Amino acid sequence: MPKILSVDVCAAAVPLDKVTSFSTRTVSTRYYGLVKVRSTDGVEGIGFCYVGSAAGELFVNAVEQLLAPVLIGQDSHAVERLWQNMYQESLLQGRAGTVMRAISALDTALWDLNARTAQLPLHRFLGAYELESVPAYASGGYYLDGKTPQMLGEEMASYVAKGFNAVKMKSGRLSPAEEEARLRAAREAVGPDVEIMMDMNNAWVDTTQAMQYVRRFEQYNPYFIEEPFSPDDVDSHAKLAKLTNIPVATAEIGYGRWYHKELLDKNAAAILQHDAAVCGGITEWRRISATAASYGVIVCPHWFHDLHAPLVAATPNARYVEFFWDDQVLNFRKLVDRQLEHKNGRVLLRQDPGLGFDFEESMVERYGQWRTVR
Repeated sequence: MPKILSVDVCAAAVPLDKVTSFSTRTVSTRYYGLVKVRSTDGVEGIGFCYVGSAAGELFVNAVEQLLAPVLIGQDSHAVERLWQNMYQESLLQGRAGTVMRAISALDTALWDLNARTAQLPLHRFLGAYELESVPAYASGGYYLDGKTPQMLGEEMASYVAKGFNAVKMKSGRLSPAEEEARLRAAREAVGPDVEIMMDMNNAWVDTTQAMQYVRRFEQYNPYFIEEPFSPDDVDSHAKLAKLTNIPVATAEIGYGRWYHKELLDKNAAAILQHDAAVCGGITEWRRISATAASYGVIVCPHWFHDLHAPLVAATPNARYVEFFWDDQVLNFRKLVDRQLEHKNGRVLLRQDPGLGFDFEESMVERYGQWRTVR
């Protein structure tokens, strides 16, 4: 059987075309951690993650010094053992943050490598539930200088015009009255039958503050409220879930199955948004999704539609893919050689082996530099 020959790693710093804000922070550049895992028979799998708006070198160091040496010379099909070995090797430095994101990227590359070796698209290699397409919501509604509620409404309506039946907007940065005006404009623009998701990006510190907003939001029937509090404040998520009829969604920056089990045990999330490029890779993402199913909880993974579309397709309790139709916010799109297509509110699954795309090397070289571990 072929063995893992080498691991390439890169931190690509990609500037946004426009400085963009969420409820609690402003971003001008995104750092993406990229890996390529090559086998002795010449097949190559890719993986990636978002590192943050700074410190991409932390990702490179984690791969070079901790994780790649664990993989070299091993059979790539031993995915469960390799995951455990990487996790154990980084126990003191990792379990969360950039190190777990590095494990996530490498684990993704192993699944991609194995699916390409088997000449199967990833969703079929995993065991497909959907074969051709998966439902998606269009994600946007960010804060830009001079952007009015009317302009926000027009943006949301533009996604509906593209065929989407569900849209997401940011919230929580402004006062309760101002945020109600933004939501009202969005609802009036898309009509009563389109799902509207609201993303707080950890805007609130307690349920008293949260309810000043949520009471105003309920009349507009949002599909969910996302990340209302710090990810570590599980109890406030659980309290809010009891205080409102709007489903609470969270876990996009949750690490490992144990954290997600706490959310489920405390009824702190009606919808899990665990991100395979964050929580521990495809291996851990599937464990978490299966656990959520046993609690009767659906999953709607966080961003990176190129990665999550095949995972949603292979997961019966997955409801939506988060889709970014341009590269203004998810500028990772600049680093790949082909884009996912959508039709009638659904993302069309790639049918090429593995993830079905590769890095656009000319763009990677513009924003970063590959280093090789053998």
